[in-house]
Amino acid sequence: MVRIITRPVTDDDRKNNRYFEHMAGLTGKVENIYEGGEIAVKINLADLPKVGKDLHKEANDRMRKKFADSVSEEQRKKLEPDELNFVANYVQLVQAKDLEKV
Repeated sequence: MVRIITRPVTDDDRKNNRYFEHMAGLTGKVENIYEGGEIAVKINLADLPKVGKDLHKEANDRMRKKFADSVSEEQRKKLEPDELNFVANYVQLVQAKDLEKV
């Protein structure tokens, strides 16, 4: 488990899309580590601020609808309820230097 540190956003961050104010303080689980010190963190949805939760819910609802519209009725009957009502992961790419262990 890790937490994204709170720090000022630099011009380099903005230019390279590496760190934004809304990321600060979010916690989650490391999902993958990439070359160059970039780490994929699966964010705890409970940690998202209200606006983030609302946006995630809206995006999740759109994904569910798109998925449901793409499968036939016959296929849909074979799916479990949790497969139809999935919750999308919220994954943030973060530089290793912007993480601390929790």
